[in-house]
Amino acid sequence: MLIVDSHLDLSWNALQWNRDLLASAYTIRAQESYTPGKGRGQGTVAFPEMRMGRIALSFATLLARSTGQPSPHLDYATPVQAYGIAKGQLAYYHALERQGHARIIRDAEQLNRHMHEWATWDSRHKTDAQSPNQPLGFVISMEGADPILGPEQLEEWWQGGLRLLGLTHYGPGRYAGGTGTEAGLTEMAAPLLDEMARLGIALDLTHSSDQAFWESLKRFDGPVMASHNNCRALVPHQRQFSDAQIRAIVERSGVIGVALDCWMIVPGWRHGDDNRHISLSNVVEHIDHIVQLAGNSRSVAIGTDLDGGFGREGSPHDLDTIADLQQIVRLLEQRGYSAADTAAIMHGNWLTFLRRAWGGA
Repeated sequence: MLIVDSHLDLSWNALQWNRDLLASAYTIRAQESYTPGKGRGQGTVAFPEMRMGRIALSFATLLARSTGQPSPHLDYATPVQAYGIAKGQLAYYHALERQGHARIIRDAEQLNRHMHEWATWDSRHKTDAQSPNQPLGFVISMEGADPILGPEQLEEWWQGGLRLLGLTHYGPGRYAGGTGTEAGLTEMAAPLLDEMARLGIALDLTHSSDQAFWESLKRFDGPVMASHNNCRALVPHQRQFSDAQIRAIVERSGVIGVALDCWMIVPGWRHGDDNRHISLSNVVEHIDHIVQLAGNSRSVAIGTDLDGGFGREGSPHDLDTIADLQQIVRLLEQRGYSAADTAAIMHGNWLTFLRRAWGGA
């Protein structure tokens, strides 16, 4: 089955972690076998495995913070540095497109052509594990708006392909408070949200503090979504969404992509803990919780965050690479989900969201 994954830090892995994503995940692991650090030698995402797993489309991120708390390869001392890093990440996606490895999806017409191409291939190879040769589809997303020097500059990013934007990440972002804060929107947020609405850029509420979440919904009347977020009712942490927040996104016809970070799947897990008791079945529990709140299967999807600073050691134990996302299909069917509902969760809901956001519904 075709899959849309709404959160992959591909350029960050390629440039900040110096991974050649054209090589297999297994080759990258071998190259990093003596590299220290969390997630090194444990990667799950590379282009061959994405093709094998039929990840036809992903929301590919730009990620560079400038919160005043510098951190190597992630949080930069000045917004200008964050701007330069994110521009380099965007250039990486453009270079992949130029070489035919990827396709940056910018509008509904292009989305439909791309997905038709993949669906045609998939219909001819449903029973084999053959890997397609089609370019991977990328919708460009920015995880935290710190690299945008000012709201008036947003159109420059839109021209480069940016179509999804989250205001913040971890900590006190330049536009809004993020995970681990109780800060709301800053004075720069309102004009940025207005410019997003003008350009048709959807708002990703992931990582918003509770205050920023509700203030954003009140200010912004464009399409809203959450690229990689789980349920606070199952994992009681501010990073997850409460039932009220989930319902608010559902009421705005938004979609929530469920993430595969172990600490977001079960309560109390910390990096370094044994992950053998955490499986993809636990991920399906978050999917099912959102379905029960929404009353249907139209508001939940897949947003893995795989290799977002961790690897196999921080993922469900029964996932070796991103190709194993296909197991979720069987798990949903075992829970009684129909073929139509399963297809909606695996790809259809994100496609419907994008078409609606881009005026192509």
